Amino acid sequence: MPNESTGAPLDIIAASLRRERARAGLSLTEVARRAGLAKSTLSQLESGSGNPSVETLWALGVALDVPFSRLVEPERQEVKVIRAGKGPTVFAEHADYACTLLSACPSAARRDIYLVSAEPGVPRRSDPHMSGVVEHTVLCAGRARIGIMDDPVEMLPGDYICYPGDVPHIFEALEPGTFGVEISEYN
Repeated sequence: MPNESTGAPLDIIAASLRRERARAGLSLTEVARRAGLAKSTLSQLESGSGNPSVETLWALGVALDVPFSRLVEPERQEVKVIRAGKGPTVFAEHADYACTLLSACPSAARRDIYLVSAEPGVPRRSDPHMSGVVEHTVLCAGRARIGIMDDPVEMLPGDYICYPGDVPHIFEALEPGTFGVEISEYN
């Protein structure tokens, strides 16, 4: 399980935001508007200050029409090992939920792989991602309700679920130490 001291490096997030905004040809004001953020917040993130939540980074990914991973992962390497509790991790604002990017989408594919962890309490409620996103989750430990907001499914270790990520969805831990592997597939 990731620990709270391991976060996605702010310099990587800042450089990624500047790169993707320039690629999209959008102003700071327009990206902030599309993401529902204050322009000053986006400016701080692009300068490497601030502490973006997973919700903020997802909103910026949607606003820039890029996968979440493109905002938190540095340049790819030939061989990559991420030790337990390490890796670029961001935390939810209102839920005890952490998301660690394990593998960003290679250029010939359209998917990202994450290790997600959550504790009982406030569930992680996700707004819709980009159109066509499909999420796949295999629960590794604990027990959780996962899926579309209106009809989540109770999952046990080893269970797999696939659901549309472009509609409101939820990850609710029902036991301490709940975690799983999630694949976000972009069409």
